Amino acid sequence: MEYLKANVILDAKGLACPMPIVKTKKAMSNLEAGQVLEVQATDKGSKSDIKAWAESSGHQYLGTIEEGKVLKHYLRKSSDDEVPEKKYPHIINNEELERKLEANENIVVLDVREAAEYAFNHIPNAINIPLGELEEQLNELNKENEIFVVCRTGSRSDLAARKLSEKGFANVINVVPGMSEWSGNTTGIHD
Repeated sequence: MEYLKANVILDAKGLACPMPIVKTKKAMSNLEAGQVLEVQATDKGSKSDIKAWAESSGHQYLGTIEEGKVLKHYLRKSSDDEVPEKKYPHIINNEELERKLEANENIVVLDVREAAEYAFNHIPNAINIPLGELEEQLNELNKENEIFVVCRTGSRSDLAARKLSEKGFANVINVVPGMSEWSGNTTGIHD
């Protein structure tokens, strides 16, 4: 099993409902927006509980991986400012990107979400470089390519598109709204 990077790992093994949720709420309150929490639990009901709690509290439930008796739940802390501010001028909507992919145009899809978000669900052949690692990994991208940047809502990809543009990438397009409303093909870990 490929290792998924979480900013914080919460051990809730051996705890029965509602303790995994109580501990998850406390751990989430200490995370910074955008960070990923891995909750390790043995309570079989924790999957539906944690998913429902994340959705009701506005955090993002990424998925669950079972390793033996341990359920590893991945959650991403949302921020209050995830309403995308459109600053980068070159944007495309999901449907237009989907058409380009179906037409097999020679394009690069760059997914700037966290590795755990990408692992559970991403556009086939998309390159994953989390926004926080983009500066160090610029050399993995070709400045001549047409690069379509995606994230969950269009705000991290907006920052990434501006950063790439500042570094001399001429053909960068931000995809809005991104994976939160993507209806095209996806691949990833499915439970």
